[in-house]
Amino acid sequence: MTLMELKTQFLEYLEIERGRSVKTVENYDRYLQRFFEFTKGKTPADLTEEHVRTFRLHLNRQPGTKVGGRIEPMKRRTQNYYLIAVRAFLKFLRKRGIESLNPERIELAKVPERSLDLISSPELKRLLQAPDTKTLEGKRDKAILELFFSTGLRISELTNLSIDDVDLTRDEFSVRGKGDKIRIVFLSDSARTCIQEYLKKRKDLDGALFIRYGRKANDGGDLRLSPRAVQRLLKKYAAQAGITRKVTPHVLRHSFATDLLQNGADLRSVQALLGHANIGTTQVYTHVTDKHLREVHKKFHGK
Repeated sequence: MTLMELKTQFLEYLEIERGRSVKTVENYDRYLQRFFEFTKGKTPADLTEEHVRTFRLHLNRQPGTKVGGRIEPMKRRTQNYYLIAVRAFLKFLRKRGIESLNPERIELAKVPERSLDLISSPELKRLLQAPDTKTLEGKRDKAILELFFSTGLRISELTNLSIDDVDLTRDEFSVRGKGDKIRIVFLSDSARTCIQEYLKKRKDLDGALFIRYGRKANDGGDLRLSPRAVQRLLKKYAAQAGITRKVTPHVLRHSFATDLLQNGADLRSVQALLGHANIGTTQVYTHVTDKHLREVHKKFHGK
């Protein structure tokens, strides 16, 4: 069987058996396609460690982001995405009993810890107050912002919500996250009130929790608000709130996590609330929320 035929089987396995999103499957397809075209291999037996080594050199010499007047090389984190896809494909082959390169021979490049994009408490307060709640659209946007900060939802999780998903008689509801995993999230009083006020003013019969308005709302298409539209409205309200840094749904997710940790929540609980499969992903928040270290520095430094 050829690499291309096996790649198709692997992508179907990711989507159907592993429950990966369509976007993730598309990314894996692109990463693997580039690797196969580089190696010119036809069958699994054609793949060698030398291919991986030269492919890594090739990626490391590719142009990446433009900084000032120069273009930097492709980031190591981006390079790792390609290697993760190759490694996952090789593991798939091994599970199917197909002889090929040992996936354990592929090591990922070391990358610096992610820096967190955070906004201050005053900035967050201004952001939440930015929508004009005299309008239906403003009520919707206020509910979106409050729900983000109350639950730490990912943007796709929020836009996929239907009215029936959220029981406003309770303070909690379940959400389907990455890998089709279900977790419980909790509503703050303000988030619940804002959603109630928004739904009370709606006259449509659409089942989506958040829908679009404006000229295109009557074009007969799907009314559900898209992730891109949510990103745009956050950008608009950040500007109105006088926040100069970039504000995205993920920034509000960061704010949700750091607020929990700063107020004494344990890491395992935050992991569960965020829906992280690996606690290592959650640990990125600890270095900005360690009150003990801050107190030690204040007590013993700069006297």
